[in-house]
Amino acid sequence: MIWSVVLAAFVLVLPVELPDKTLFASLVLATRFPPLPVFVGVGTAFGLQVAIAVTAGSLLSLLPEALVTGVVALLFLVGAGILWRSATGEAEDGGTAADRREQTSFLRAAAISFGVLFAAEWGDLSQLATAGLAARYEEPLSVFVGAWAALLVVSGLAVFLGKKLADRLPIPLIRRVAAGLFLVFAVVAAVETVRALV
Repeated sequence: MIWSVVLAAFVLVLPVELPDKTLFASLVLATRFPPLPVFVGVGTAFGLQVAIAVTAGSLLSLLPEALVTGVVALLFLVGAGILWRSATGEAEDGGTAADRREQTSFLRAAAISFGVLFAAEWGDLSQLATAGLAARYEEPLSVFVGAWAALLVVSGLAVFLGKKLADRLPIPLIRRVAAGLFLVFAVVAAVETVRALV
């Protein structure tokens, strides 16, 4: 395991996931069910989605270097554009809190949380970022650990701190910072593409 790659994956995925729909899905689930089964279900769903993204990115690494770095640059550039657009003029939705948590079994609450987050994460920016990092670094285990750790931190914040987190975070600013990080990675990958072609 390469710790610099773990850190790069963690630093890139964390700000992308903070203002994401899956954060708000976790918040809503935490108002309906006890925190621990929600965290277990959400964390398991994130782990499976990260494994899928790392596998896709690792398959990309089997292609010629110039093609891979070009695809990685494009993925990060698209991600930067999506983040920047979503940050401008976004109205924050406070969401509705349930009066009390539903009484249900641990397994059922975890299964519902898993299903909701597994479906919500498909095609997500953090999934794009993870696939891009796996293709760029060719260190699937390190990317997996860093990305999953970032997602677990976000889900932990959402589940255990509840709505206070969403109320205090300047979501448009976080998205702009994440867009900037994506743009930097896109430029680096574009430079590597040019070098591979020369």
